[in-house]
Amino acid sequence: MAEDVRRGLLAGLAILALVIPPVQQVLVQVAAPVSAGRLPDFGHTPASAATRQVVHWVAGTGNHSGQPFVVIDKKAARLYVFDAAARLRGSTPVLLGSAPGDDTVPGIGLRPIAEVRPEERTTPAGRFVGTPGRNHTGEDVVWVDHDAAVSMHRVRTTQPDERRLERLASPSIDDKRISYGCINVPADFYDTHIRPTFSSRRAVIYVLPEHKSLQQVFGFQEQPVTPGIPS
Repeated sequence: MAEDVRRGLLAGLAILALVIPPVQQVLVQVAAPVSAGRLPDFGHTPASAATRQVVHWVAGTGNHSGQPFVVIDKKAARLYVFDAAARLRGSTPVLLGSAPGDDTVPGIGLRPIAEVRPEERTTPAGRFVGTPGRNHTGEDVVWVDHDAAVSMHRVRTTQPDERRLERLASPSIDDKRISYGCINVPADFYDTHIRPTFSSRRAVIYVLPEHKSLQQVFGFQEQPVTPGIPS
């Protein structure tokens, strides 16, 4: 009698083992790495339709290769930092090249800055792999396009007549067009978000165009984006 009961219990445990997945398997599925096709998370931060389209495309296709990434909306003169899971970590106004345009002049990075004409002071649009480095003065920067000498760096106040801090605080987009092409970031934001993001790795930088279409620059068909709905 006792032997029959023992055999019955063993048979029941064997059946349960077949129908109930192991705890370890469930934990592995929950902790699986982020994959393409997820929705980005802007939180409560407003962003332009173009910015949302690009971030939906990045998150949906995995174009950022599972790395943190930065989006710069030139029309809004605003920068957004996202983690590898396409969750917004911070946003700030920035200063950009004084000349409108989406391209750089060939060879401009080899010319002395004094020889760069006003109409050539553009911030180029496109997808860039940002790398940490130092400029000619030894300042730590993030290179956006090293050949064109375009970088992200802390806003400089060495020329008071340019009023760069006042321009950052101004609601006017036109006030934020002052640089030779580099992206000037508030110092606190740079130290809190930009420097840690690029301190030990490369990360992708997406600079949105102001004249060209998103398709021309990034190669995807523009689609309407509704918050919370994947494009």
